Amino acid sequence: MSIHVIGVDAYALGWVGVELRDGAFGRAVLASTLYEIVAGSSGAAVIGVDIPLGMLPDRWRAADTLAADQLGPRRGSVFRVPPRAVWLEPDFGAANRLCRELTGAGLSRQSWALRPKLLEANAIWERHPRLLFEAHPEMSFRTMAGEPLPFAKKTWSGQSRRRELLARNGIVLPDQLGPAGQAPPDDVLDAAAVAWTAHRVATNTALSFPSPPEENNGSKIAIWY
Repeated sequence: MSIHVIGVDAYALGWVGVELRDGAFGRAVLASTLYEIVAGSSGAAVIGVDIPLGMLPDRWRAADTLAADQLGPRRGSVFRVPPRAVWLEPDFGAANRLCRELTGAGLSRQSWALRPKLLEANAIWERHPRLLFEAHPEMSFRTMAGEPLPFAKKTWSGQSRRRELLARNGIVLPDQLGPAGQAPPDDVLDAAAVAWTAHRVATNTALSFPSPPEENNGSKIAIWY
């Protein structure tokens, strides 16, 4: 039976997804919401998302620190995820104050900017915990390469290396992606890397940080790769 998975990455205007069939490129999709991609997933076994899934009540997640420690020069691509209550505050000022009260450290505006997409993804994950899995593209690429990547994903060298790693692992991205080609190149590459991890989850070959995942009210919180 064919294994169908999707990797999804958030970008400024919405979400971009890369579908794999038996580990090979199937198609790329563009959507304004993650709900659209999930609704149109047509029997995908796993949907990997590059967005935090699961927050703890009063502390940072172990997954983020463990993943960052593996990424060398790319460690800045992982941000620590504040407790759940921080994301439920109505504005950045209140969220930042609560984050400091709970953890002793503040919240970055870059993290806060992800709030709408994070809340959307978590609402879906809570309803479909066996369908959505969190992945981080830099951890996926690091695993493919066997070492952290030296060049950032927005550079020519960085994008060339990432596309090469995907192709080496059976994911050949075509030059023409249809509407999905409007997404930034690094977001398409990230979605493809997350799809690679989604295939590993579907075939029970993925690893996770932490291992085993942290548990909170029955939910398992981890970054898969």
